[in-house]
Amino acid sequence: MTNRLADTLSPYLRAHADNPVDWYPWGDAAFAEAERRDVPMLISIGYSTCHWCHVMARESFADPATAALMNEGFVAVKVDREEHPEVDGAYMAAASAFTQNLGWPLTVFTTPRGRTFYAGTYWPPESRGGMPAFREVLAAVQEAWTQRRQQAEESADAVTDALRRAAASAPSDLPDAAAITAAARAIAAREDFEFGGFGGAPKFPVATTLSFLQAPLVEREAPDAAAAAARALAAMAASDLHDDDGGFFRYATRRDWSVPHYERMLTDNAQLLDVALAAGDEATVRGVASFLLTTLRREGGGFGAAQDSESWIDGTRSEGGYYLRPLAERTGLEPPAVDGKVITGWNGLAIAALARAGAALSEPDWISGARDAAAFVLHVNRDSTGMLLRASLDGSASPARATTADVALLADGLFALAVATGEARWAVEAQGFLDLAVAGLEGDPLLAARGIATAPDQTDGDLPSGSAALAHAALTAWRLGAGDRYRAVAEEAVRTHAAAATGQPFAHGSLLRVAADLLDGPRQIVVVTDEPDGALAAAARGADADVVAIVSPAQAGAFAEAGFELFEGKADASGRADAAGRAFDCRSFVCRLPVTDPAELSRTR
Repeated sequence: MTNRLADTLSPYLRAHADNPVDWYPWGDAAFAEAERRDVPMLISIGYSTCHWCHVMARESFADPATAALMNEGFVAVKVDREEHPEVDGAYMAAASAFTQNLGWPLTVFTTPRGRTFYAGTYWPPESRGGMPAFREVLAAVQEAWTQRRQQAEESADAVTDALRRAAASAPSDLPDAAAITAAARAIAAREDFEFGGFGGAPKFPVATTLSFLQAPLVEREAPDAAAAAARALAAMAASDLHDDDGGFFRYATRRDWSVPHYERMLTDNAQLLDVALAAGDEATVRGVASFLLTTLRREGGGFGAAQDSESWIDGTRSEGGYYLRPLAERTGLEPPAVDGKVITGWNGLAIAALARAGAALSEPDWISGARDAAAFVLHVNRDSTGMLLRASLDGSASPARATTADVALLADGLFALAVATGEARWAVEAQGFLDLAVAGLEGDPLLAARGIATAPDQTDGDLPSGSAALAHAALTAWRLGAGDRYRAVAEEAVRTHAAAATGQPFAHGSLLRVAADLLDGPRQIVVVTDEPDGALAAAARGADADVVAIVSPAQAGAFAEAGFELFEGKADASGRADAAGRAFDCRSFVCRLPVTDPAELSRTR
């Protein structure tokens, strides 16, 4: 028996390299072997910082007797959901036909063609709490395949066809202000007024939802709903979900935000950094920025995917034990491992958040961290043709392709970096990637070859959906003056999913944020100055605006030359003889007369 995971680039797969299971990584070889043997595939999906994935690995995949059953009756495939999000999404959707308790580890049984006929999540080694033992599940699935194969294949085809139909969306009109307000109030109706946040246990940060509630339109038209976001952030920041070093844990297992699930994700923390910045919570902003730059930053500048919940303490694996110690008592303890995968889209989120926060709070080290991460991703996470790839580890790129969300999130991060640094080259890179995403990217080739829908819905998970990420990046490009065609891209994405978003607002916060911002004309402030740390620039940074760009005359000219119309004519009109420069306060590209006095620049919209 040969385990094929040791040489992969996924820390999650490498952690299973010593299992007695005859694992295959996701790829053609696994399908070919299942077809050759005419046996089902057992597709196990998880990620390196997933606690219950660790538990099932120790209890079942490391057990020789269980492994023998898996090897005899199945072709076993191990998938890192962070490396192959489309695969995870497709099989998670298929699993919903068999269980409502979705999560990871995800265990899916498919035909040799990859079509699901049974699925579940964690199964224990022995039956308990109404759950069958994993070995009992294996035996039952193998019996179904050998004794009732036609029924299993018909079930698999029915699930595949249903998901393909569900992937189709019927476009509708853009939501108006009343629809946006109603969606915000529907979310706020779920607020936990005692402990903050929404719903009961387990309780998640839901950063995409908080960002929607922070939209200027919501704050103006439904201030009661907008206030729920501020209360949620304050509750989380003061709770056990927020570690002493500034990072946030994945979720709380109790309604009062206590007993966290101790893994810490780049996605959550990058988005909560933006939420805290919008809320004016400087202490939380600084804590999260420190966590990103000290704990998750990897050699070379990219940001790792997550920090594990488990670590070794006194020779024993402990979930959360490290984090339960005060900071001063952690010295000398081995910290939980960081999954060093540098994921393209997730780094885009971090680049954007650090660039925006660094510019707003005059923290050049944060902007430098964002710049280093951008340079790393652009250098390492690409193939020989220059196309973006999903992830890399230790400087080596995975062959998995970048998704639409990856490309759009990176583009949005590069736009933010361009504004924060005044360097137009980042915006040019961003626009190029955005154009690729708009033109359409190829999905996972193995799923496509087998007719399995890769995006049966476009709801937010722990980050914006692909459509929402594309819409947001396009909206950013339009606000910078890249052209009306980008606004049209954002509008089309919103129209495509508007009915679902307004009907289920909690699952579509990121798309609803774009919808709200499309209804409000943007405020754009451009300060052209030779004194980026002067009083005029400081007044601009403190203003409530969608774009705040502090640029030199030469930088303004470079943006204009690159086709960003917001900067056209401003280099020549900046008053070169006056080093303090001039500020242009614009509404939807219509600018007031430039001012030189900081007091003349309104803080409010």
